Amino acid sequence: MNNKIFIFDFDSTFIQVESVSILAEITLADHPNKANIMKEIDALTEQTMAGLYSFSEALQQRLHLFSLHRTHIQKAIEILKTKITPSIQKNIAFFKQYANQIYIVSGGFYEIILPIVKSFGIQADHVFANHFYYNYEGKVVGLDTENPLAQDQGKIKLLKKLNFVPEHTTIIGDGYNDYEVKEAGLAGTFYAFTENISREAVIKNADAIIHNLDGLFLLSDIAYQPQDRNKKVLLLENIHESVRLFFQNKGYEVISEKHALPENELIKALSDIHILGIRSKTKVTATVLEHAPQLEALGAFCIGTNQIDLPKCQQQGIAVFNAPYSNTRSVVELTLAEMILLMRRGVALNRKLNQGIWDKSAEGAHEVRGKTLGIIGYGNIGSQLSILAEAIGMHVIFYDIEEKLPLGNARALSSMDKVLSRADVVSMHVDGRKENRHLIGKREFESMKHGAIFLNLSRDSVIDEQALLEALQSGHVKGAGIDVFPNEPHQSGSTFHSKLLDHDNVFLTPHIGGSTMEAQKHIGDYVSKNLHSYTSHGTSSGSVNFPQIDLPAIESDHRIIHIHKNTPGVLAKINGLLASFQNNIEGQFLKTNEDIGYVITDINHQVKDELIEELKKIPNTIKVRKLS
Repeated sequence: MNNKIFIFDFDSTFIQVESVSILAEITLADHPNKANIMKEIDALTEQTMAGLYSFSEALQQRLHLFSLHRTHIQKAIEILKTKITPSIQKNIAFFKQYANQIYIVSGGFYEIILPIVKSFGIQADHVFANHFYYNYEGKVVGLDTENPLAQDQGKIKLLKKLNFVPEHTTIIGDGYNDYEVKEAGLAGTFYAFTENISREAVIKNADAIIHNLDGLFLLSDIAYQPQDRNKKVLLLENIHESVRLFFQNKGYEVISEKHALPENELIKALSDIHILGIRSKTKVTATVLEHAPQLEALGAFCIGTNQIDLPKCQQQGIAVFNAPYSNTRSVVELTLAEMILLMRRGVALNRKLNQGIWDKSAEGAHEVRGKTLGIIGYGNIGSQLSILAEAIGMHVIFYDIEEKLPLGNARALSSMDKVLSRADVVSMHVDGRKENRHLIGKREFESMKHGAIFLNLSRDSVIDEQALLEALQSGHVKGAGIDVFPNEPHQSGSTFHSKLLDHDNVFLTPHIGGSTMEAQKHIGDYVSKNLHSYTSHGTSSGSVNFPQIDLPAIESDHRIIHIHKNTPGVLAKINGLLASFQNNIEGQFLKTNEDIGYVITDINHQVKDELIEELKKIPNTIKVRKLS
């Protein structure tokens, strides 16, 4: 294996797209003839990659179709970093492990390729591509035409100069010019890479077709085991589709369910799961966690984590991540909508109209402009609600147990009772801690202004539902908007029961405060990236129960994670073991909280299984993982 050379194409192989097309998309963004120019560029690309057109002529013609500037290059790099081919991204450890034997040879552009591939450990002198020429204003005025890769049969010309041993050289690519290297006798093997595109003229000439990088491992004598090949993710409660795609593109096996699972079913499902994704309905109890031996991380694709036994997760070395800010706007918009409808008696009038009763009247209907909004809980949601309510003409007062900086003209009051007694609309935005149970009960409803509107889009436990019903029946509370309920059904389509169902001016929603496509997409992106960063790199930033360590992706070193009870002397024992196995520490990070210590260590050798077993034997160890 040590004498083998692997030559990868870049466009449509290492990345999913053609970089020249991305450059054109950027530069032609506001061009009136963009669609036709893009068609011409794509047609030239396809003809060239199929071996039907001169490479050098096609390259020049494509670049002449748009005006390129140095600033466009950086934009393209940022886009292309998100377009890395999934099986390439998944197997970054392979590129780092065999960096000395891997080359990128491309008719693309060096200035774009190097910043992308260097994070894979690929050395600058192993990257061969075209170079731009710029004028003093930073505009691209041409290419280095002396570079073989700007010429016809450029890869053949370059490979002759590199003088690799043909029988030890493997070409992996999607274009006809990749096959030509093998045909010229400069490589022993050509694999047609079809994960992103399949070209008939290419695959019919290939020694083998590989649909992703795993095919290379199967066909070549490579001592490499993909890191995430056997890692499994279970997603419950209809989590956004982008999350499933994200994990699949990273190489995980993903199982998705549309609803929550009861405890006995969840226990069965978790036997071989490494990452669990839930929303608010799934209860992750201590009993469940005790039956999840493989579980490394848990993602709450919502704001709260009350449904999870966090101390037990910590005891078992399971990091928990949530999305405390991602659905803020969605909750605020629904709160405003309910507030306005209830002030206008819109709910009651809608109910009458659905019964065939026309009741056009202004009686009891009011504008929200000039009214006072009282917010209980001035966190992320409460404070943003404050800004938008003020923007539509409301006066805002609030109470929070912590001192919070008022935004705009909002005023903090010294007690909750003062807010309740002065507000025309009361909106709850507190968490589900046990101290907040029945925070609003009979006494608090009686403290409110006669005819007040009450909103709860936070946690069901913070109000006494019977007390609210009595306040509504007496008319003391004019209307209510409720989004959270005790004993909510586990899945859509289930029967729902509530004492509030038959009241005229009550706006009920099925816990959808954060349920917009935008919010779920934001939550999905945020939580899934944090989960992957933790399981792949050890980064615990964003975890609600672990000490916070934010690290880059693993470069050339080999990383070990050690989670232990926060007791003295553990780090010394870890380092003693590493030394006994002749490992040099390249970098080490330790963070602790009250209960646990979290150590990340990068060493200069492959991590031996024997070392991992010895690390597990250190007293007070909770969990040990090797990441490369």
